[in-house]
Amino acid sequence: MPVARRALVLAASAALLAACSPSPAPTTSSSAQPAGSITELDYYADEQGSAAWQKILDACAGRTGIKIERQKVPTSQMLPKVLQGASSKTLPDLLFTDNPTLQQVAATGALTPLADYGITTDGFYESIVKAGTYQDKVYGVAPGVNGLALIYNKDLLAAAGVQPPKTWDELKAAAAKLTKDGKYGLAFSAIPSEEGTWQFLPFFWSNGAELSQLDSAQSVKALQFVTDLVNSGSASKSVVTWNQNDVADQFVAGNAAMMVNGSWNLARLDEQQALHYGVVPIPVPQAGAKPVVALGGEVGAVPVTSGPAQQAAGKVLSCVLSEPTMLQWSKAHAYIPSKTAVAAKFGTEQPAMQAFVDEVGSARSRTAELGEKYPKVSQALADAVQAALTGKLPADQALKAAQQASGS
Repeated sequence: MPVARRALVLAASAALLAACSPSPAPTTSSSAQPAGSITELDYYADEQGSAAWQKILDACAGRTGIKIERQKVPTSQMLPKVLQGASSKTLPDLLFTDNPTLQQVAATGALTPLADYGITTDGFYESIVKAGTYQDKVYGVAPGVNGLALIYNKDLLAAAGVQPPKTWDELKAAAAKLTKDGKYGLAFSAIPSEEGTWQFLPFFWSNGAELSQLDSAQSVKALQFVTDLVNSGSASKSVVTWNQNDVADQFVAGNAAMMVNGSWNLARLDEQQALHYGVVPIPVPQAGAKPVVALGGEVGAVPVTSGPAQQAAGKVLSCVLSEPTMLQWSKAHAYIPSKTAVAAKFGTEQPAMQAFVDEVGSARSRTAELGEKYPKVSQALADAVQAALTGKLPADQALKAAQQASGS
């Protein structure tokens, strides 16, 4: 998803990644490429993430003997470029796109089923398979995923005598107690875009709300909970303007004791020698329940191009999805491997990632329920969160307006 733009480069791979410098290929029609060469498109535009991904492509190029001519665009340009390419039949041979957009692209008829290349989903988390499925066929699979968790400042919580919260009541009490001297107990992003929706969904879904009914009682309760955190002063009113990088800035500066954010920030936190942080799953309404977060990350897909190029792209994607490559990518980019057994091993080896691993089993695909209709519903929900947090509308009225706007 757009939120995963910062890579976590672990010490074991930092030296190798620093030597990688991707060079984007010219934009050409994939049908002109021979079977031994394919084009690939992604949006890993930041330096570390791009280097990590280039290393994966280089490794698979070596293993398959297929030359990979890489193209990359900023996240905001990805979907328009892909939809334009689908319309003009100029898509690359291999595509890695944000998982919520897969359904929208597949609906154009521009993608091929991965079964055509012998790619199976055996051993993958069910929710990850759903994220790449359109009309009962798998068109995309992610080598790894990311998600959100609660990251907290160990020193600030210890000084306040606060334990990492597990429930909403505990989160509310902890955030209030940690709010003092111009510092906030909790920080999160609530900007009016997919990023804001993505951050709200763990509260929305964990309370039993569904995207098909934005104004349900469960949804209203979730939005009221978040709104109360802001109205009470436990979270800043500026959350409506903070993206996830801004939230991380506030946490690193010591202006927030806790934050809802993703694993891609851990590398940055590790650079702060004076910062001691911990990570726990996002708190839930009732003790003992499992948080339901949204799956983030990119799915690999093979567009309709030409026979030889499609088969070559299928080979490269098979390599990317192989367990050794999956583990390599997850370590380099702070993702969770998409296969359950690989993820379990990964969590044991990377303790800071264990909370994120724990959440994948109950995580949900944003598009599994609504398919290509999701973007419109997502925007309506983001607008409702904004309206409630800014005091423009009460939570119930904001969500009622969102339900009407979504057309679902």
